[in-house]
Amino acid sequence: MLPKLTEEVEGLQALDGVSQKAADWVARATHPDAIKNALSGTWLGHPVHPMLTDVPIGAWAMASVLDVTAGRAGAASARRLVGIGLIATLPAAASGASDWSDTYGGTQRVGLVHAVCNVTASAVQAASWIARGRGRHKLGMALSGVGLGITACAAYLGGHLSLIRGVGVNHTAFQQTVPEWTDVAAESALSDGEPLRVTADGVPVLLVRHDGALYALSATCTHAGGPLDEGKVDAAGCIRCPWHGSVFRLEDGSVRRGPAPSTSGCGSTYALH
Repeated sequence: MLPKLTEEVEGLQALDGVSQKAADWVARATHPDAIKNALSGTWLGHPVHPMLTDVPIGAWAMASVLDVTAGRAGAASARRLVGIGLIATLPAAASGASDWSDTYGGTQRVGLVHAVCNVTASAVQAASWIARGRGRHKLGMALSGVGLGITACAAYLGGHLSLIRGVGVNHTAFQQTVPEWTDVAAESALSDGEPLRVTADGVPVLLVRHDGALYALSATCTHAGGPLDEGKVDAAGCIRCPWHGSVFRLEDGSVRRGPAPSTSGCGSTYALH
C-alpha cells in the first residue's frame, strides 16, 4: 500500500506551485557557499542530513520506550528526550531542506510531503513536551506515540527518496577507474577553458586545458549525475556543474561548493603538463 501511495504523491502536480515556491526560497537562503557547503556535507565528504535525522528519531523512540517500560518513574527522562529530539530537528530540517531544494518533479513532491510529515510530527512532539511539563503524563505519552507514528511515515518517504530516487547518492559510486594510459583525443582538439567529453574504456571523462595544463576528471557530477562537460570553467581552475551549481577543482576533483558532498571521479583526477 505504501509504495502505491508514494507513486500517487509523485504524480500530484497540484503540489508543484507550493513546492517550487518553497524550493526557490530555500535556494535563496542557502545560496552563500559557506551555508550550502555546511548543509550539504561538502566539508565532511558525506551528506549530513541522514546522520542528523538519527538524533530526533532516536530520542523520540526512546522517550516512548520509557513511557511504556518505566511509567511515571521515567517521566522526567522521557520529557527530556522529547525536548532533545525537538532541538535536534532544527539542523536536520535545515540540511534536508537544502538537499530538497535541488530536486525536481516527482522527487520534489515526495520531498514536500516528507517535510510536511516531519513538521507535523515535531508539532505533536512539542505538544507532548508541553503536556508533560504540566503534569499531564498520559496525554504526553499519547501525543508522543502519535508523533512517532507520523515520523515513521516521514522516514519511509525519506528512504524512498534516498534508495529509490537516489537523492544524496554518489552518482559515480559504481564508476570504474581506468588504471592504464588510454588515448582518447588529440591534444590539439582542446581549446583553453573549453571542456571536452571523451570516453576512456567506457568511463565518461572530462578533458580541459587551463593555464597551460591539461586536466582530466569524471564527466559525471557526483551530486545528481549532471554533465560536467557542459559546465563553465572559471579563472580559479574550477568547473561548475550546469544542473545545481556544484563546483569542483580541476586539479584534484575536490568539491569547492555543494550540493555535491564528495569528490568528482573518486580520486581518479590527474593533470598532464
